[in-house]
Amino acid sequence: MARKYEGHAVGIDLGTTYSCVAVWQEQHCRVEIIHNDQGNKTTPSYVAFTQNQRLIGDAAKNQAATNPTNTVFDAKRLIGRNYSDPIVKNDILMWPFKVTAGADDKPMIVVTYKDQEKHFSAEEISSMVLTKMRQIAEAYLEAPVRNAVITVPAYFNGSQRKATIDAGVIAGLNVMRIISEPTAAAIAYGLDKRSDCAEERNVFIFDLGGGTFDVSLLTIKGKVFKVKATAGNTHLGGEDFDNRLVSYFVKEFERKNKVDISGNARALRRLRTACEKAKRTLSFAVTACVEIDALFKGIDFSSSITRARFEELNMDFFRECLETVGRCISDSNMDISSVHDVVLVGGSSRIPKVQELLQEFFKGKELCKSINPDEAVAYGAAVKAALLNGGTESTAPNLVLQDVTPLSLGKAIRGDVMSIVIPRNTTIPVKKSATFYTLYDNQSSVLEEIYEGERTRASDNNLLGRYTLRGIPAAPKGHPVSICFDLDANGILCVTSEEKTTGNKSHITITNDKGKFSQEEIERLIGEAERYKVEDEKFLEKANAINALDDYVYDMEKALIGSKICAEDKKKLKSAIDKVRTLLDDGNKEKKGIDVFVEHLNEAKLIFEPIIAKTG
Repeated sequence: MARKYEGHAVGIDLGTTYSCVAVWQEQHCRVEIIHNDQGNKTTPSYVAFTQNQRLIGDAAKNQAATNPTNTVFDAKRLIGRNYSDPIVKNDILMWPFKVTAGADDKPMIVVTYKDQEKHFSAEEISSMVLTKMRQIAEAYLEAPVRNAVITVPAYFNGSQRKATIDAGVIAGLNVMRIISEPTAAAIAYGLDKRSDCAEERNVFIFDLGGGTFDVSLLTIKGKVFKVKATAGNTHLGGEDFDNRLVSYFVKEFERKNKVDISGNARALRRLRTACEKAKRTLSFAVTACVEIDALFKGIDFSSSITRARFEELNMDFFRECLETVGRCISDSNMDISSVHDVVLVGGSSRIPKVQELLQEFFKGKELCKSINPDEAVAYGAAVKAALLNGGTESTAPNLVLQDVTPLSLGKAIRGDVMSIVIPRNTTIPVKKSATFYTLYDNQSSVLEEIYEGERTRASDNNLLGRYTLRGIPAAPKGHPVSICFDLDANGILCVTSEEKTTGNKSHITITNDKGKFSQEEIERLIGEAERYKVEDEKFLEKANAINALDDYVYDMEKALIGSKICAEDKKKLKSAIDKVRTLLDDGNKEKKGIDVFVEHLNEAKLIFEPIIAKTG
């Protein structure tokens, strides 16, 4: 019997631009996409810091134009990367918030919170978004939520997957499994379309989201979902299309008004919001207008863009998507004609030109648009969460997932050559061993450097970690040393080297390598997350106290007008109202403790209630 977890388990689609949470409803035998406090089923992956509070989701995005340098988004594009990464360098140019290099070349986001400069890692920002998603689920379920399945782009490497798990742990979640976004979407599609017959269907998932792009080809037969091949780009999506629009309109504004707004964070934030709206409009209209009052130095901006121009600006991105599709089909050793269904996932898959090019690639095949592209990934994650949480007792469909590793894994050998042990698109979990040999006589140790990637030269690939096996007995060169690569269902890798005659072993788990969190750091960050939670609760409590006092004094003011209150009581009432108004109008009231407002409210009640009682 499968392991039984306690409490509710949810599926979370942690997106670059929007996130979504879902739960399997055991009593109704279906997935419920959970709406947030604004009534929306997707929540912006935004975190904002102000002088008084921290905002997450819709509240953070809504104030982004007035607080651009302290409103953080796109954290997923930083997760698991180094500051020196050229991709990170390019992103920084487009973001209004500041990013600096931290310890071990880790990118750190710099904001001002409560008049203090704070540094946050991408994992911490992502953990705040995950905390918000957990709170949304808890409000709906009216019960604590701890267990979760979190989705990641299929092409996330080991470092990025581990960083996502770290973010979940910091958010107070037990991350039961990390699964690929296209695989989760395939679950949603397969359950929606699966009939009683055991016919095998080859399903191609095209997942173009806000910041990442993935494609996967799966074979679905009965309850078995087997990934045949996957490909993608962890840095391609709707945000890139928005960036092209922003650059286009910045140049147009400069051409029309002889003013460059590229250095003004507030103007760029307002323009970006308008560009995102225009992009969405162009998915159903041939022209979109961009109108912003007083965009910069009081200058109004009014322009429009055609769908054809938008497509021209982004055609290189669209063609890159098709090249990735071709690579995935090639890796699967399957012909295009063998693909039964092409399923669209991710908000950016709604772009008409993308759909047109994809349909052409698949020789005119109708694209499947039956599932909601914004919700499909969370849907599939919720099903997997229910299976892991409830085991055989769950009412969730008893499906079997067979995912693959997106990148080849291996080690460096003589001449800086990459020797592959686990080829890309190998079904996981997987354990593979290989034998290598010493390079010179009486070699007593060997340095193992573990890489992931497809380049022939090892140093051109991504270094995951290194370790040394010692205690090799004196022997002529060519003495055998075995190495074992063990890749688990989350894509986390453990590598072990062993010298068989002595039994000496050395190993590394690719989790706490350079730039990643140690257990001590994770525990510290969990403590900080709890502190922020307490601060947020205190802020809300104080805001409620201020609002309660404001509402009460409003009632007092209404009672003062045209009532039968005697002159002496009116004088008392007016004095009490003036006292409260002086407090509420004080520019420094935010620095006062909650007890001040509670005390004023109680004093007001002691004066007001007896007076009202007299008037009967």
